[in-house]
Amino acid sequence: MNRRDFIKNAAITGAGLLILPSGSLRGATAPSNKLNIALIGVWGRGLAHYDSLSSENVVALCDVNEERFPDALKKFPNAKTYVDWRKLLDDHKKLKLDAVVCCTPDHTHAFIANWSLNRDLHCYMEKPLAISVEEARVVRANWMKKKGKLATQVGMQRHAMQNFNRVRELVRDGAIGDLTAAYAWGNRQVVPANAEYDQEKGVIYFKVDGKPRAGYLADYGDPPKGFHYDLWIGPSTVRPYNPGYFGLRAGMNCLSWNMFWDFGAGQIGDMGSHTMDLCWNAIDAGLPTTAEAKGDPFNPDITPIKCESHFDLPANDWRGPIRVSWYQGGVMPASPKKYINLKDIDHGAMFKGTKGYVICSFNDRIVVPFGDTADFTYYKRRKQEDVLPPLGHFQEQWLNACKNPSLKTACDFEYSANMIELMLLGLVAYRAGKKLQYDPVKGQVTNHPSANQYLSRQYRPGWVLNG
Repeated sequence: MNRRDFIKNAAITGAGLLILPSGSLRGATAPSNKLNIALIGVWGRGLAHYDSLSSENVVALCDVNEERFPDALKKFPNAKTYVDWRKLLDDHKKLKLDAVVCCTPDHTHAFIANWSLNRDLHCYMEKPLAISVEEARVVRANWMKKKGKLATQVGMQRHAMQNFNRVRELVRDGAIGDLTAAYAWGNRQVVPANAEYDQEKGVIYFKVDGKPRAGYLADYGDPPKGFHYDLWIGPSTVRPYNPGYFGLRAGMNCLSWNMFWDFGAGQIGDMGSHTMDLCWNAIDAGLPTTAEAKGDPFNPDITPIKCESHFDLPANDWRGPIRVSWYQGGVMPASPKKYINLKDIDHGAMFKGTKGYVICSFNDRIVVPFGDTADFTYYKRRKQEDVLPPLGHFQEQWLNACKNPSLKTACDFEYSANMIELMLLGLVAYRAGKKLQYDPVKGQVTNHPSANQYLSRQYRPGWVLNG
């Protein structure tokens, strides 16, 4: 029996008692039951994983900024350090690696997810899973071949809030009748360094004389010592170093660079992933058949601040076809009642049914009946024993599934890839400026072939998406 099979079998035996091949008994935290994990990206979101990973063996740390290693090594003193995640993953056998936690910039997420899966490694990926439609599809296809053998999770940790379950129950159990539409929104406006946003024109300008339209930042000289900027750029087009890309504190640093097309998907890759998850969890959706979008005037360097996108999704086994919409930067869906101000919910979702609406934030929800026939006789309220149980600790759910991959995770690479593919298709429609007919099986736009160029990204030589 190899080490990974032993861990899996031990996990199945019981959470608190392990029976070793020798016949001796050990607790669940015995060294033989611990996963060998690599943490790629030790700062920012990486810090949020320190406590969860402290119960496992963190055997490798990777970061493009060597200045981050001393603090990380205080927590994980036995880990080997790397600056290039490709080298780390190529050493997976030498490290006896079981799993990877990835907290790198968004433009490398799909790469590290694919490389991990192709090496039979469990993978926890911070959101978003991808920043192009093609990337989402490749990751999903790779994981579907390993489903039941590898554990995956995308870092939409708000999913563990019990309100997600309560919203799903209301929608599924008919509190608003038959579901016809779903909406999600986020009001955050992120403006790149040394720039300002014209709310009326929807244009971002640099704060210099003449107010030129903002774009990729100017060359600022050499990066700080120990910061491997070329590795940070990774597969994307080379852009000169500028500290404006990295201006915010840990956990918020991504907001400095993910507004640029080469490095992210703007709000879709940030709070958009969390907020659409609130919607996605309740509608059991696959992939859309249409996409259309409108927003700020197109900027070839920077993703839009204000944008809305709309999708048609086919029926499933419990509902008919529905319309799903995403709004960002301050644009909003219409409120069902004048006395309900949806803007008071900075990030929220709304579900429209034939008998009313469910409106929710991450933490709470309300039901708004609609019409004289909304008497709730149609609402099939579930019994207490059928109420959805708490998810528990989000990262620990993944760790448990690594040890027993028959256990399901809430935001695996199928669920998450479907959701982010839809949202990224909205950006394709925004760039194309047309309503798109989409073939979800082939992953192709069928009515405007020129839009297909926006489904994928161009990568630098030496960087392989499906390596």
